[in-house]
Amino acid sequence: MLFHVRMDVHLPPDLDPEVRADVVAREKAYSQQLQREGKWPHLWRVVGEYSNISVFDVESNDELHELLSGLPLFPYLTIRVTPLATHPSKVPDPPR
Repeated sequence: MLFHVRMDVHLPPDLDPEVRADVVAREKAYSQQLQREGKWPHLWRVVGEYSNISVFDVESNDELHELLSGLPLFPYLTIRVTPLATHPSKVPDPPR
């Protein structure tokens, strides 16, 4: 199942710099692990914002919720999820 996910980050301005650095480093490691596993195949920054647009490829709504709630930045995120379906006008992917 594919999901379009927008994440907006809202770190408190008074967050201890060491805590911030730790959370951001753990977020990067976790997100890269999910990318390597193929669960997070697309990740784009939104220009001019502390936000991203992502596509997740997971087995279920529950799996997506588990992955998102496992993000170290989760307490600081506003997340919007849109389930995706194949468009009838999509050109087929080339054979591999």
